[in-house]
Amino acid sequence: MDRTRVLRLLTLTALTVFAVVLATGITWAQTPPPADTFKVNYFSNAHTAGAPDGTVYLSNPGTSGGTICAMVYVINPSQELLECCGCAITPDGLRTLSINNNLTSNPLTPETLTSGTIKVISSAGAPTCNPGKPVPTPAIRAWATHIQTPTGFGPFVTETEFLDATLSSYEITHVSNLCKSIQANGSGYGVCSCGVGD
Repeated sequence: MDRTRVLRLLTLTALTVFAVVLATGITWAQTPPPADTFKVNYFSNAHTAGAPDGTVYLSNPGTSGGTICAMVYVINPSQELLECCGCAITPDGLRTLSINNNLTSNPLTPETLTSGTIKVISSAGAPTCNPGKPVPTPAIRAWATHIQTPTGFGPFVTETEFLDATLSSYEITHVSNLCKSIQANGSGYGVCSCGVGD
């Protein structure tokens, strides 16, 4: 090999190593949110004549050592955030929310929400619990009842646990910015309420 080819090969190797180190450094700098902070479920047949109300149960297992916030975001089937709220839950506390009365009765736009998605971010920030400023902290537990109305049968109720999802920095920014906009511009609409319990 002549000297020029050796220098090119060494330069290319050095640039490759530098790029790998730089990419690794960037990855290390982007600390992901803690695990066990993001829960997702759905609601169905809300505000349906002859059907019972659905329920969301939120619990604080006490593993964080204090009161935590359940930041709740209600999204319609068109993927629009229509209600958000933050609910404080004490250690070993249980909060019970009505789908019809607490989570879908005050949407940002004048529509009747009958189905959609409920996202919950487990967060620090109690007692204020501002859903426009979530600070992910484990470890809310959540369950929801679902009103099923199969053809030819009367409505019946099922219950499922909220599923864990990966909380990305994009998701935090997205829902918090939308919620801030609702808080600033919704004239009181788009704000859900926290039901009963603590």
